[in-house]
Amino acid sequence: MTDFDERLKKAIDRGHRTRQAEGAAAGEKQATEEDLRNLHSKLRIAVSEHIEACLKKLCDHFPGFEYSTVMSSEGWGAKISRDDINIIQRRSSNLYSRLEMLVKPFTETHILEISTKGTIRNKEALNRSQYRFLNEANESELIEIVDNLVVSFAELYSARG
Repeated sequence: MTDFDERLKKAIDRGHRTRQAEGAAAGEKQATEEDLRNLHSKLRIAVSEHIEACLKKLCDHFPGFEYSTVMSSEGWGAKISRDDINIIQRRSSNLYSRLEMLVKPFTETHILEISTKGTIRNKEALNRSQYRFLNEANESELIEIVDNLVVSFAELYSARG
């Protein structure tokens, strides 16, 4: 076998090993992507159930709010809302209050996002998004975020309502 034949065979072997390594790396990446999807799903369920429980409790403290579960392309969670009538000097106006909290769908950025929108008497009170990278997220921290946002809304509503 000539020197050229030997070098050619080694180059072909290196090419095969490179292709196998790339295939293995792609398989690991695919597995990791699926693991992240599963983690997002697990966290989404836990956090959205906690959101629902918190907003139901908030309705108990502020009668007149209507509760509804949210499952849409925007995300999963819940919202509460109420309409009040304000009568001043023979004029009436509607005053709208609401709190909506959603866990956004899985994205390629591999984050879990909790979106919160709150309005009190027609004025925006909360508009926040909380992000956590999935590989750094933990359920107890996310539940604490939800608790803090609901408590903040309750304090603002009771001060303005």
